Amino acid sequence: MAGFRLPPEEPEVSPQQPPQQVRVAGDLVSDDERSVAADSWSIKSEYGSTLDDDQRHADAAEALSSAANFRANSDYNSDKEEPDPEGMASMLGLQSYWDSAYADELANFREHGHAGEVWFGADVMDVVASWTKSLCISISQGHMLNHVEDLKSEPVEENDKYLSSWSVLDIGTGNGLLLQELSKQGFSDLTGVDYSEDAINLAQSLANRDGFSCIKFLVDDVLDTKLERQFQLVMDKGTLDAIGLHPDGPLKRIMYWDSVSKLVAPGGLLVITSCNSTKDELVHEVSNLSQRRIGVSQEHEIKDEEACREPPFRYLNHVRTYPTFMFGGSEGSRVATVAFLRN
Repeated sequence: MAGFRLPPEEPEVSPQQPPQQVRVAGDLVSDDERSVAADSWSIKSEYGSTLDDDQRHADAAEALSSAANFRANSDYNSDKEEPDPEGMASMLGLQSYWDSAYADELANFREHGHAGEVWFGADVMDVVASWTKSLCISISQGHMLNHVEDLKSEPVEENDKYLSSWSVLDIGTGNGLLLQELSKQGFSDLTGVDYSEDAINLAQSLANRDGFSCIKFLVDDVLDTKLERQFQLVMDKGTLDAIGLHPDGPLKRIMYWDSVSKLVAPGGLLVITSCNSTKDELVHEVSNLSQRRIGVSQEHEIKDEEACREPPFRYLNHVRTYPTFMFGGSEGSRVATVAFLRN
């Protein structure tokens, strides 16, 4: 859904074409404003795996404010001289933003055949797909390796045997390109969901064009899922990031964890790729789920408090091959991919 992006190919747009507008949280927001909001997420990704959140947010806010100076005051329905950077960033947490974005990308695909944004970049997507494949094969073989990258290559036929039993769900699938990569790796039971109908239409169109008829796509909101099935592997590439940018982000994140804990089968995997949270931050968030569950059980006088003490997930592994850098005395990478095991 979001993170590092490769810029899409420029469509042929008539200079006389007026900017489209979408309604977001009661205000009209132009395509330029939506672009700035998307850029703010990319800015965050440059610091996404450092532990200095204040610096990361300050730089994103500064860049947003600078970009706002190039726009006329009439672009904003506000009494402020400059738009609120945090408010702009929170647009990426709203469904109306993504509905508009994927309406544009679907129209661009139909006119020019472009696949659209590659969130986090193609290189990261390739790493996520191949690393997840190795992790699933390792688990299927009864191994729990600390360094998945150390796995020895298996014949393709052996890989297919191991991976055919893994049912896969991609939440916030967007254009569905991650599922295409997982299909290339040997996974065959693949489902993608997104709350944007145009995202699903785009993903289905791309899958049909590229010969991935095995992938199923459904319109579904992970925070209010209608899925009644559990999956051995649930993938999240940027969806938790977007949820965290909603104006009610903290509450939405609680809803997220409650929902995915029901979607991942016992003993299954949840693989999260994020540009706004570090590996340690994600692990810490999961470890705190048990405390929140205890509080809920006490509030509602649930007797089986012991069952609430165990968090639904535990940390299993993370990608170690992303480039790292030093910032603020801490070493980190710009993207974090972490696997959690469903208890």
